[in-house]
Amino acid sequence: MAARSRSARRRGGAGQDGGAQRRRGAVRRPGLHGGAGAGPRRGPAGRAEAERAPPGREPPGARIAAKLEPLSEEERARAGLGGPRPPSGCTIFLGFTSNLISSGVRESIRYLVQHNMVDVLVTTAGGVEEDLIKCLAPTYIGDFSLRGRDLRQSGINRIGNLLVPNDNYCKFEDWLMPILEKMVDEQETQGARWTPSRMIARLGKEIDDPDSVCYWAQKNNIPVLSPALTDGSLGDMIFFHSYKRPGLVLDIVEDLRLINTQAIFARKTGMIILGGGLVKHHIANANLMRNGADFSVYVNTAQEFDGSDSGARPDEAVSWGKIRMDATPVKVYADASLVFPLLVAETFAQRADAFPSATPGD
Repeated sequence: MAARSRSARRRGGAGQDGGAQRRRGAVRRPGLHGGAGAGPRRGPAGRAEAERAPPGREPPGARIAAKLEPLSEEERARAGLGGPRPPSGCTIFLGFTSNLISSGVRESIRYLVQHNMVDVLVTTAGGVEEDLIKCLAPTYIGDFSLRGRDLRQSGINRIGNLLVPNDNYCKFEDWLMPILEKMVDEQETQGARWTPSRMIARLGKEIDDPDSVCYWAQKNNIPVLSPALTDGSLGDMIFFHSYKRPGLVLDIVEDLRLINTQAIFARKTGMIILGGGLVKHHIANANLMRNGADFSVYVNTAQEFDGSDSGARPDEAVSWGKIRMDATPVKVYADASLVFPLLVAETFAQRADAFPSATPGD
């Protein structure tokens, strides 16, 4: 790969980023309750846990309770129009930026996907490729202060305080190129119509690794939407391959119809959005098609003062019709890599037995 030199051999002292293991039964309850009536439960994180249910009704996740509510035959038929997922009382959209997959939050996200607790994923190209690359080679823990010049000369890339050797991307290229070749073959000989979500599902099947979010998403028929799929290493590989074998087509319009219809035909919808940018707006805009989401939780550190969508509070989304006017959304101003595993432990993990779970051998 012309853009990447080989990585220098790693010296001692940099541990692998393994993440918190979150298979069924392994999720601990660190607790958001605090002591003496203080702590996060009385602030945004606690309200996110309870989803600010009406007074006197504060279950651990109103969104989860809504998801588990039975549907009438008419509601089931309507919800079934939204896509291949089995209909439920609340369609949950989970959006996350790529840095959360690079970090240990990948395991919390995988836990939700493995146990069918969410219905639609939206992420960036990095959120897909980092998940797959971690199945091929490890990411290492470094430091925010490491000098870019020194790292570049050593063939190491920094993601915050995480380090990814160039060799990881070389392994990714070696793994991906034959798959791209097969995809073009199937497009030309079988009339396959590739979309970003279908490509991600194919990659999840090919990686065949139960540590992967993409693996469990394709196994449980959970679409992974990534309208900017070419904006990353995946795009680099598609670009390189196009000179060897031009012609691969990815239809983003079909994926747009998919996410919008998931929202339109849902009985209720919930948004969990970790980070900002494309993933935040793509989910919110889909919910505009139904006059707004019923439940919404944002977790990010962005501020609204620059006018960005990333920093916008939920009330701005209410003005656009992306969150319902009678909803009680929550924005948690916090590092998602710290807060989200706690929220998962206090909400979804408490109802784990209510969700069907596949196994790698299924």
